[in-house]
Amino acid sequence: MGKRQINSFTIFHSLPVDEAATRAAVIQLLEEVRQYRQIGYIRQMANVTHSYSTRYHGVTHAVHKPTEEVAIRNIDKEAELQRKSELLDQALKGLTSMQREVIERSYLDDEREYDFISCGEMGISDRTYRRIKASALRLLAIAMKLEVVLEPEDMKLSQSVHGVG
Repeated sequence: MGKRQINSFTIFHSLPVDEAATRAAVIQLLEEVRQYRQIGYIRQMANVTHSYSTRYHGVTHAVHKPTEEVAIRNIDKEAELQRKSELLDQALKGLTSMQREVIERSYLDDEREYDFISCGEMGISDRTYRRIKASALRLLAIAMKLEVVLEPEDMKLSQSVHGVG
């Protein structure tokens, strides 16, 4: 482990971070980026069939343009996915080659093979593979600012559950 990793772990463990929620946020982002890279963004289509239900409301003078709203949503969502993909690429550059390979094998490859197969191909133990994966996910959370910080009332609840304090 290099000095860079020790500093980031110190930062990660000094903050009141919900590790499970942070890990889930990073994994969700990795899954979104993987799907975007594989199939691109699937655009939504506007509904052109009118609803025949009675709508009771007063005059709002609001103009409703469903086709325009869908087009704007499609453009915004695709730009957001492109930005997330670029952010992930930059964050992956900050990882070691072993961490990068573990993340790519676990989350970004098309085949999505099992972890025990990947660690056998890489020539490392399952425990080492899981440690590398956990440290890489922590570093990605820090790099992409996905840490879920515990609120003070959540910290009190956590401490009472674990018998601390």
